[in-house]
Amino acid sequence: MRTLATAALSFTLVAFESHAETMPVTVTPNGSQPSVQGPADFFTGTVRVDAPFKGTEPARVSGATVTFEPGARSAWHTHPLGQTLIVTAGTGWVQESGKAIQIIKAGDTVWIPPGVKHWHGATPTTGMTHIAIAEAQDGKVVNWMEQVSEQDYRNTR
Repeated sequence: MRTLATAALSFTLVAFESHAETMPVTVTPNGSQPSVQGPADFFTGTVRVDAPFKGTEPARVSGATVTFEPGARSAWHTHPLGQTLIVTAGTGWVQESGKAIQIIKAGDTVWIPPGVKHWHGATPTTGMTHIAIAEAQDGKVVNWMEQVSEQDYRNTR
């Protein structure tokens, strides 16, 4: 049994090494991709998406830098494998459905578990930028839902 396990591990390592050798390191220079406006179907207010990235198979990771002007926010949404936000500038809010809004600031890291309905964005008076990172499951990274109402947005409980 031990021999079988060792053989299987060796085969896996050889397969990984040969795959890794065919994939070069890729650098995408800052500013080499145009900024895009966050689509109105998924965002309220002025939102800019910069430097989107997507891993090459077998990687499932993707992400972007997202800037929310004051009052801007995402619609409610979920992620099949969760999402990580790394706040790089400003002050913003994140809210899990049914719970109180939480303040997030530059330097904070936010983990949103798989399937948790949430939104995130700027406060009414301050902008916020974060790097958003998520993994795809069956090719899907996000499940967009309804817009966050003005009443829900302003209810800081």
